[in-house]
Formats: sequence, C-alpha cells, structure tokens
Amino acid sequence: MSKHSIVAPSFELRFLLPNFWHIWLAASILYLLTWLPFSFIQTLGKGFGRLLSTIVPKRVAIARRNIELTFPDWTEQQVDTVYRANIERTGMALFETAMGWWWPDWRIKKHFHVEGFEHVEAVLAQGKGVFGLALHNVNLEFACRAIGFWHPSIAFYRKHNNPLMDYFQYHGRNRCNKYMIHKRNARALIEALNDGELCLYLPDQDYGPTQSIFVPFGGVEQVATTTATLMFAERADCVVIPLVSQYTKTGYKIKFYPAIDYLADKDKERALTQLNKDILELVKDQPESYLWMHKRFKTRPETAPQSLYE
Repeated sequence: MSKHSIVAPSFELRFLLPNFWHIWLAASILYLLTWLPFSFIQTLGKGFGRLLSTIVPKRVAIARRNIELTFPDWTEQQVDTVYRANIERTGMALFETAMGWWWPDWRIKKHFHVEGFEHVEAVLAQGKGVFGLALHNVNLEFACRAIGFWHPSIAFYRKHNNPLMDYFQYHGRNRCNKYMIHKRNARALIEALNDGELCLYLPDQDYGPTQSIFVPFGGVEQVATTTATLMFAERADCVVIPLVSQYTKTGYKIKFYPAIDYLADKDKERALTQLNKDILELVKDQPESYLWMHKRFKTRPETAPQSLYE
C-alpha cells in the first residue's frame, strides 16, 4: 500500500447512536434486496428510476437537456427513447452500488465479464503503468469492484460527508482493489503509475474552470475539459487505455480499448478535442448508460457566460 493512500475508516461505537439509525435501516433494507434474484433487482431498479422523475425532477430535466445538447441532430423520439432508458438505468445504479459493495465474489463473477484485457496485460508486461480513462457510466460503481478480479486497481477517492456512509463506501469500493488516494493528490497517482499500477481516472466530467480549457463535446462548442488528463499522461511512465462499463443481456461487461498516444501532443486544445471525440464515440455505443444527470456543461467561458440549463 502506498504511503499516500487514504487511511481506511474504522468502525466507531458512535455509529450505533440514534442519529445513525436511519442509515442502518436504509442500508439493511438495500442489503436484503440485493439478495433477490438479479431479474427482480433489475425490475426494482427500473421502478426506482421512474420514481426519480417525482423525487428529483430538476436532475431528471438536466439529463434530458444534456442529451439534447450533445446530440442536436437527433429527433425528439430518439432523445426521448434514450432519456427514458437512462432514467431507468440511473435508478438501477442505487442497487448496483449496493451490489458492488456487498455482493459475494461468486455473484459478481457470474454477472460480469471483461473484453480487451489483453491491452492492459501488454502494457503491464512492459513494466509501465496503465492510465485507464473510464467513461462515467451509471454502473461504474459496480464495475470498479469487478475490475479488481482481473487486476486490482487504484483510483481517486472523495470522502463521504457522513462518517458511517464513508465507512460503508470506502470498504465497499476497496474490497477487490489495491488502495485509494485523495482526489486532490495528483502526485500519488503519478507515483502509482510509475510503479506500474492500473489506475482509473474520469476525464469526462466538469471539474470547473481551474485547469480546464474549452473544447467541443458533441453539439456544444465550448465545454470545460480538464487538462489534468494530459498532465498525468505526460508526467507518468504510463500508457493511456480507454475503458467503458456497459450492460449486457446477462449483466455487465468492461471493455478495454487499444492504447491512445495523442495525449502527448503539446497542443492541449488539439489533444483534448480528439479525446472528447473519442469519448463521444464511446457514449454513442450505449448512450442510455451514461451519467447524463451530471451538469456536464455547467462551466461556461467568459465569452459565452449564459447557462445552458435555463
């Protein structure tokens, strides 16, 4: 374990106090539900997804708006089809989180398989690190647990604000993987890559204006895109490999793709424009699985400050 890794939270007696009982109740119910047959869990997930329209209507509206902005050439019917399927799969993400944290190993393996892992093996055999650029699909929490069966990985970690939830979250995520590092500890991720580790990173979120430049993504010409992706690729002894977690008829799969080398391009705008194009192609492969509820286009440039969500 790296000296930079997050210290695993310990169980505390205060977690038994009444102010934590509602979390214990919710977690217990969710845990019990994950023992139902997988087809039953899928039905529950779809139902909870439909309920989201009532519980968090603003977030649901963001999902539809993101789809419209990303694919301006789509018909209203195409947008509606993907939007409705995405809401159902977002509902399923609640159960997938619990499955990733608490399912036994045999059940994870039964419903999960990997494609393209030879790309990772080829890089690791050279003694280099694998900088895995993961598409932020709604089932990623489950996928991260499953990846560890093929090769334990390292990823950034953001502590949960509630200490009991943080205890559940950390130990659930780290069951099959090596260790996690603080989300702001760039040095630790570079060291892990230099040590020949498989590290996972999300390049497709809006991290704000700091260390971002504006390049196209889908139908939006100026999208805040983090330059940290380029920094890690340039400074670490690693090879960049995209990956995506998707749904299948029997469960889930992770697809690892061939390595990309254009992130070494000194022209940041050109490199990140190409990266966003490649990410969009991965999204198109199964658009209903993408995390559309995130405000991907929240940060606006000074030249066009108006919000795209009003």
